[in-house]
Amino acid sequence: MKNKIVLIAIVIVSLFVGGLGGYFIFHDKDLEEDNTLPKPVVSEGLRGEQFGIDKNINEETIDNYLGRSDSVYRDMRMLKDPGNYEAIGGDSYLSGFVRGFEVVPLPYLVNVSGLPEEVGNTYTGTSLFTEQNGKYTANYEESMTILESIFPKDKNIFLMCGGGGYAGMTKTMLVALGWDEDKIYNVGAYWSYDGENKVEVKSTYNNDVYYNFSIVPYYNIDFTTLHEVN
Repeated sequence: MKNKIVLIAIVIVSLFVGGLGGYFIFHDKDLEEDNTLPKPVVSEGLRGEQFGIDKNINEETIDNYLGRSDSVYRDMRMLKDPGNYEAIGGDSYLSGFVRGFEVVPLPYLVNVSGLPEEVGNTYTGTSLFTEQNGKYTANYEESMTILESIFPKDKNIFLMCGGGGYAGMTKTMLVALGWDEDKIYNVGAYWSYDGENKVEVKSTYNNDVYYNFSIVPYYNIDFTTLHEVN
């Protein structure tokens, strides 16, 4: 890559207070808990079959559902994914996000498999859980507590990523671990989002590309402080 990439400092949001970030970043007082959401319905065609993207609440309509105090908003991408997402028209870097969403890298939560062959492998390091044949096993004593703090079971959960895959994998994991499927929405692909709440992380100056990660509300998991399951 010819362009010089400058990675500016990452804002680390505490696991236990991070959820407040999205609330204060974007909150519309007109959207309250008694506004009934449509039940999650999987889209027709490839978007639904391959990714599980919601038919009603997705990248085209998510602006209508931001700022709800009964909901949390999570973008499941890494700041820089080892996978070659450029090969499928995406961006391995988190080039931007929707205002109100907080970034929680899925590969830190669970091992990822089934990516397109062109993408190759993503992060293969330490994760909170290990998935094998649809079974999720905690790697740390604190794994479930951390997951419940990031994805409160009493809230609606809106999930997004670059193309919809990581969001779909996250929903599958949460449902398998006991979350209510009817409260979780895969709202699809940031790469296809063209709404009014886009926050640009990527910029170009003098032909150099910059990613200002300091503006990203980011969940950092310090695995060195956790206790491995024996």
